[in-house]
Formats: sequence, structure tokens, C-alpha cells
Amino acid sequence: SERDVCTKFITPALVAAGWDLQTQIREEVSFTKGRIIVRGKLHSRGKGKRADYVLYSRPNQPIALIEAKDQTYGLGSGMQQGLDYAETLDIPFVFSSNGYGFLFHDRTGNAAKQESELTLAEFPSPSELWERYCAWRGLAGQAIATAETPYYDDGSGRFPRYYQVTAVNRTVEAVARGQQRILLVMATGTGKTYTAFQIIWRLWKAKIKKRILFLADRNILIDQTRTNDFKPFGQAMTKIEKRQANKAYEIYLSLYQAVTGNDEEKNIYKQFSPDFFDLIVIDECHRGSAAEDSAWREILEYFKSATQIGMTATPKETKEVSSIHYFGEPVFKYSLREGIDDGFLAPYKVIRIDIDKDLQGWRPAKGQADKHGNLIEDRIYNQKDFDRTLVLEKRTELVAAKITEFLKATDPFAKTIVFCEDIDH
Repeated sequence: SERDVCTKFITPALVAAGWDLQTQIREEVSFTKGRIIVRGKLHSRGKGKRADYVLYSRPNQPIALIEAKDQTYGLGSGMQQGLDYAETLDIPFVFSSNGYGFLFHDRTGNAAKQESELTLAEFPSPSELWERYCAWRGLAGQAIATAETPYYDDGSGRFPRYYQVTAVNRTVEAVARGQQRILLVMATGTGKTYTAFQIIWRLWKAKIKKRILFLADRNILIDQTRTNDFKPFGQAMTKIEKRQANKAYEIYLSLYQAVTGNDEEKNIYKQFSPDFFDLIVIDECHRGSAAEDSAWREILEYFKSATQIGMTATPKETKEVSSIHYFGEPVFKYSLREGIDDGFLAPYKVIRIDIDKDLQGWRPAKGQADKHGNLIEDRIYNQKDFDRTLVLEKRTELVAAKITEFLKATDPFAKTIVFCEDIDH
């Protein structure tokens, strides 16, 4: 059987090649949860994805994957599935085995032969595969030492999800290679802050980034980050507030609004020298960093010698604003669709409510004035205008009433976000 093949042939071959059974070999690794399937009020889960073996050079650094088949199958029967899983997990070396030997596929493009057959005794050692991995990623010297810096582990057995591992490893390796502008695109709800923490932790522990600034756009995000994901930084961390710049810390958390202002004296970041920070991580970097004249693009320009990592769920690409123009192409993307397919995010259901003015548009009567007595331009106004160029107060009240009705009918205390155009809205 397949289990026999694993126990009697594959695992002994790995141990003989120098792989540590406790720390480097994981069997039956489930890496997705299975899509949530909703039918009416009932829900179930689809099948998750599971690899037979994942081999790690060190914790959270997957380097090889093995798909096993029982002995009625050929040597390479598991290869196609292995290659699919390896692409998802960002793993370069794939093996298929039926217990008689291995079919080895090298995805790096650096090998003389992409596929080769190996006997059980010829399985490569951890150091051999790590050397090939570093060559593939363009890592040498100090960059290798940085890439080998471990993740933070609190001993609770909490593992980062597979896509977080890929995001962290790719970002750390990009920084180690000397890349100065990095963009990470991850859907809302997929753990960007935890990912940011692991990136900062590893670069800080590797001592290649000693002073770090984490910028976010809402106070609650900064406070939650400080007490939850970033807690292990302890005494080395501070929050910039009350326009005070204490230079005795290593990890700084701040609101963009707290470090910029219209008046010169409000610009607290000028209290730091331009080369004070080695690394700046910008959460939700689509919120204006991308616009050339935005308030906190100034901060990025001022600290331009620092490595800058932008994180967003929605990179902005318009005529006026471009995240990619500033940060470059993303080193990693994990979309809403992937999150739903993997079962880490629930699928959503759109509830449409059609309002007559949205469907038909609205046109003022001849000579009609607004409530301030100004003449309203005579044309047909539609959804694009509402709450921007024209406010229909009754329409806003109707929208609020419909949201309230929906909440009362489902769960009045459910977490709810309402997007508004401005303070009045």
C-alpha cells in the first residue's frame, strides 16, 4: 500500500540521506482547508489539499515535495500532482516514488536535466538541495545567512499558512539580495499583519535591519498590532504619538497621520535623520502612498535610503496613481479568489437592492436650486454622481434604512463595514 511504501522505503531513504526525521520531514501535510460550500442555511467544506511529504531545510522553509504511490503504479505516477502542489507551495524540487526509487523533477531551470531517475540510495542531502535553492534564488554570502534566520516561534505550535510562508520567504530573500522597493499583495483577511511581523522579526534578528518603522492608517490597527502580532518585540518597540520622536527604540509603530501634517512643525519625521530607519513597512499602501503628491509619499521620499515594503489588498492602478510604478511588480500575490478556493476565506453572497434613482438617474426640475439656494446644473445625474457631486439626502436615508433592516433580520451585532464618501455621508 501507499503507507507501506512511505514507511518501509521513502522515510528510510530520506533519513539515510541526512534528513532529520523530527525537524525536516513532515508527512501528510494539509496546506489548504477546503472550500466552504454554502447551500441555503447549511454549509460544508470541500476537500483540502494534502502533500504526502514536504521536506524543509529549516522550519517554515519548504524546499522539496514527494508524492508517493503504491507499487501497482509507475515511478513517476505522482509527478503531475506533485508539480501542481509544488507550484502552490513555491517549492523547487519535486519527487515521485513507488518505493523502487525516485523520479526527480527540478523546477529551477538551472539543472542540466529537468527530470532524472534516482535509486533509493541516491536521494540528495539537505545541504545539496539548499545549495541548489540558493543558486536558484540568487542568494550568496550574507544573503544566505539572512535567508537562514529563523521565524519567530512562541512554542504554541502555531504555523504560518502556506501562502504566508511564501510571502515572508520571498520578501526576506528580496531584501537579502538588496532590493529596495517591494510590494506584497494579499487579500483582506489573510493575515497581512502577522506576515509583516515575521518579515520584520527575521530581518531584525538577522541584524541587517536595525531600526524599523511600521506605518498604518487607523489607530485601532496600530494598537491591535502592538498588543497582538508585534508583542514579541517587547521593550524594543514604541508607538509614535503626541508628536514625540524618542530615538531610543528599534521598532516604531505609527499612523501616517501622526507623522505628517500641513505645518512644518507638525512634520515629526523631520526630527529623525533621513538615514535613521533601515526598513519601512507600509500597511494598506494603496491609501495614497502611490500618489506622487500624497502626504506620506513625502515620508517615503524623505527616508528614501531605507528599504520600503508596501502591503495591500488592492494595489491602485489609475492614470494618477500607481503602486506598481513606485514599488515595482509584486514579489507575491494572494488573491481573494485563492483565499476562497483554499477555504481560508468564506465565499460571499451579493445582496442587490435596486433604488429607482440608481436605475433611472435623477434630473432636476427646470430652475431647481439646492438647499443652499444654488442653481443645480440641468443634466441627468447617476450612481457615479451620488454622494460625490450630488447628495440626495432621501437616498442616503433609504440606504441606511435598508442596511439596518438587513442587520435586524440577520444579526444586529455582526461586524459591519460601511464605506462612505466623506464625513457628512
